[in-house]
Amino acid sequence: MPILLAETASASTDSFMLLLAIFVLAVFIGIEVIAKIPPTLHTPLMSGSNAISGITLVGAVMASQLDAGFMSKSLAFAAVTLATINVVGGFMVTHRMLGMFRRKD
Repeated sequence: MPILLAETASASTDSFMLLLAIFVLAVFIGIEVIAKIPPTLHTPLMSGSNAISGITLVGAVMASQLDAGFMSKSLAFAAVTLATINVVGGFMVTHRMLGMFRRKD
């Protein structure tokens, strides 16, 4: 039995390190991509990224339904809160941007 526990712990650590490496690379690539975009394109891209934020919100809600303990529930709640703020902020920016193109009668 001790051999199985050691193998399970090793597999869990390996998968965590893989997921952590993917997360760090995604953050680095995201920062590099966004830093190279001119400021005049940030608003239109913000409206386009609302769909991605919506997918994040759906994933966070699905993760909150898992029964994996207090820490998991806390992180899921934080993810739902932050994704909701991101979606609402994106819609506000889009609404403001579209208001700039309205006709003044």
